Amino acid sequence: MPPTVWYRVRDLEEGRRFYRETLGFEELGVDFDERWSTLRRGEMEIGLAEGEPSEDGVAHVDVDDLKAEADRLREAGVEVGIVVELHGAMRLLDVFDPDGNRIQFAQELGA
Repeated sequence: MPPTVWYRVRDLEEGRRFYRETLGFEELGVDFDERWSTLRRGEMEIGLAEGEPSEDGVAHVDVDDLKAEADRLREAGVEVGIVVELHGAMRLLDVFDPDGNRIQFAQELGA
């Protein structure tokens, strides 16, 4: 199955490191000649390709504790938005990679 979202990053090595080490994605494959990588966290699979970033696509990543994830990322120096709660059903948080690509973290709240 191909990645759900593709992001362009200016520096593939920096992008791979950020997604693996900071956001907790597992790298599935990388092509150093063609300058792309695929990664997964939970059900979300993304692709990174070296190039000029655009505003297309948003990766959606489910987490168990969104507030803890937000605190962890802020402590790591990651640009994050504010936690938004949707009527007791879901919490959402926008996170931005070094190239400004948006990743949306989500926590389903108990019914």
